[in-house]
Amino acid sequence: MHIQRCTHLIAISCLPLFWGLSTAVVGEESERTAVAVEALLRLKEVDLSQNPKLKDAVLKLLEKTRGTPDFVKLVQQFQLTGQNAGLLEVAIRYGASDIGVEATRLILASGDFALLQGVLQGSNLVAALKTAEVLGNTADHETTGLLLPVVSDTERDWALRKQAVRSLAQTEQGATALLQLAKEEKLGDDLKFTASAELNRVRWPDIKAEAAKLLPPAQGQNTQPLPPMSELLKIKGNAANGAKVFSSPTAGCANCHRIKGQGIDVGPDLSEIGTKLAREALYESILDPSAGISFGYEAWQLELTSGDEPYGLIVSDTADEIALKAVGGIVTRYKKTAVRKREQMKLSIMPAGLQQAMTTQELVDLVEYLLSLKKPSEN
Repeated sequence: MHIQRCTHLIAISCLPLFWGLSTAVVGEESERTAVAVEALLRLKEVDLSQNPKLKDAVLKLLEKTRGTPDFVKLVQQFQLTGQNAGLLEVAIRYGASDIGVEATRLILASGDFALLQGVLQGSNLVAALKTAEVLGNTADHETTGLLLPVVSDTERDWALRKQAVRSLAQTEQGATALLQLAKEEKLGDDLKFTASAELNRVRWPDIKAEAAKLLPPAQGQNTQPLPPMSELLKIKGNAANGAKVFSSPTAGCANCHRIKGQGIDVGPDLSEIGTKLAREALYESILDPSAGISFGYEAWQLELTSGDEPYGLIVSDTADEIALKAVGGIVTRYKKTAVRKREQMKLSIMPAGLQQAMTTQELVDLVEYLLSLKKPSEN
């Protein structure tokens, strides 16, 4: 006990010295701060309420380390309360690391769910995405109540809702809740592919078996299930063969997309798609085309007075007529007096199931080719 008290006194007496020494002696402020943190973290069984000087030193150091891993270490070491805002900064910044997860666990343990909920519902999409991700990384069942409303809120950004699905699947409670949404037909169509991919690889046998029935994995050629995304990402592709797949009549990609002036201008130009999307996102855009439809490429269906129901992209909308571009690039104009109703469709004009016309290797090659299409400066 005597030795421990002496250690406290030494640490307290040294802290002003660490902060007061000239840069010529100690170096940059960050170095002095690191030395001070190290000194404090060596202390054991400290009650700050009984040591005002030490408490003051710790609080000053907290301000200097805010947003860094040392901030979390100090909060843990001295069991500090009222520091959740600072912990959240670290969680968002270091969400994929141990320290980011630990910061989030400390917030959850404090019961400050309102803070996390505020970020998830806020206007800062980047912060919301990072928070949803780190909540999943904690694998804490308490996160289910925070993430499930995000999945169900169709007004929220699709990328955030998709991340919420992935994070929910990290816990048994979250995975069960996702299955329940699917059973009740409350799981959005734009999230079913992600939910299927995540739930069909969970470690809980009952959930996995039920997911295979409710949300079967994507099928490849001859109705054979495709390998899970984690395996697809490991298969080596051939970009040259992928270019042939892209242009083949079987896959039909060139019927709707252009690359460097070649192809038909219906869907987005893919000349630099490898710069815009990562490998996994390219797979998802092929396997689940209705999720994350690009702005300006939403499909519409018209109901005409004749009873016909043309379908395609609206390329012109004037006071007198609507011009609709169908698959294949054909543009047809309709007088508005002949249009009884028009409805924006939730499904992409790009048909689902294209992978069923390819072997798994051809799909991998196609993605490899698309990934190679980058801005000239990146080649």
